[in-house]
Amino acid sequence: MRVLHLDLDAFFASVEQRDKPSLRGKPVIVGGLGPRGVVSTASYEARVFGVRSAMSMSEARSRCPNAAYLSGRFGVYRAVSTVVMARLRALSPVVEPLSLDEAFVDLAGSAGGVPSTADEARALARSLRSTIVDDTGVTASVGVAASKLMAKIASEQAKPNGLVVIEPGTELDVLHPLPIRALPGVGPATAARLARFGVKTVGELARITEPDLVDLLGDAHGRSLHRLSLARDDRPVSADRESKSVSVEDTFDRDLTDPALLAAIVARLAGRVAERLAKAGLSGRTITLKTRLHDFTTLSRSATLPAPTDDVRMLSWVATQLLSDLDTAGGVRLLGVGVSGLSDWVQDDLFVSDAAPAVVAADPADPVDQVEEVLHERRGWSPGMDVVHAAHGAGWVWGSGRGRVTVRFETAATPPGPVRTFAADDPDLAPAPPPPPGDVLVP
Repeated sequence: MRVLHLDLDAFFASVEQRDKPSLRGKPVIVGGLGPRGVVSTASYEARVFGVRSAMSMSEARSRCPNAAYLSGRFGVYRAVSTVVMARLRALSPVVEPLSLDEAFVDLAGSAGGVPSTADEARALARSLRSTIVDDTGVTASVGVAASKLMAKIASEQAKPNGLVVIEPGTELDVLHPLPIRALPGVGPATAARLARFGVKTVGELARITEPDLVDLLGDAHGRSLHRLSLARDDRPVSADRESKSVSVEDTFDRDLTDPALLAAIVARLAGRVAERLAKAGLSGRTITLKTRLHDFTTLSRSATLPAPTDDVRMLSWVATQLLSDLDTAGGVRLLGVGVSGLSDWVQDDLFVSDAAPAVVAADPADPVDQVEEVLHERRGWSPGMDVVHAAHGAGWVWGSGRGRVTVRFETAATPPGPVRTFAADDPDLAPAPPPPPGDVLVP
């Protein structure tokens, strides 16, 4: 039982309930609140109504109209995640984060080594879960097993706020009754293809020979799923897991057709990517533009530079050049800019100075106001954001509109608080600063 998998329960929604006493025990949905927004996380109270991650926000509202719909506070989520990952690394230096709220841990690196019995594994996991609750105020589900596959399945079975240990020798008893979607690499298309052959469970998949699976799904995919269906998983936990790319994308509330506006948005997205590269100390050679058209056709165009760069001028220039090669007359609903082929060094100004500045020099005619509106960059009072009032103290935005903003004054450490409404331009009301990484207030 070497591998531990931890997954924070309904993470974003749980943090919101922790920090907003009036929302505890009530349905909370975090995500994009615009007409084309999607659900990022739904609390377990909201899941009772059928609300799930990646569901359109419009469908979520129809299913659960009385939920609290919040735009998200990613600075707070990152601060909580920093604490959790630090606790995992205190347990073992071999930690493989998968996202802000999920990670594998190789217990061979822990002070006590690999647990020799199920009871030892449970005791270790219980201590870890208790520490995380004490330090962050959010709960975690934990699975422990001999492989990454089975540890992940164990944590899924432990949800919410539970612990499951799968002992060696019992893997197939747990694995084979599960639907095939439980295996990594089985998405809707693969599941549909297998279902046409009567394969709906992992056990049914395991009865197909490897050559037949290779014929059906291709060499790499077929061999991989055959091994996983038999609980054969030798993938190591990798503490050196690195980002393969850095990207930013945005879906617009309406289809956009103005070429100048689209180019300005691409340049702004490239600027965000450059900021992330700089913070991570990275650069990249391949710039990719992702474009989703009005009919949901998604196009991807890339260009590879002779050397890595993090220069915003070059990133903007290449991305806008890629955009100019596309027919966007019918309308664009999403744009994204990404950089891959990452390195931790930069070939300074080897080619940027000659090409990029002349092309992407500041243009006073750029539709700055429109870009800020489309990308929601203007200061606004979004539901859920932290604020502070000179007279009433700390609170969060309940809602806004028509020149007014309604605030509930409460924090993680207070009882449910009163609600007050102010003019949207009230000089005594301001956004609260984001917390430093690792700074977590626990009620």
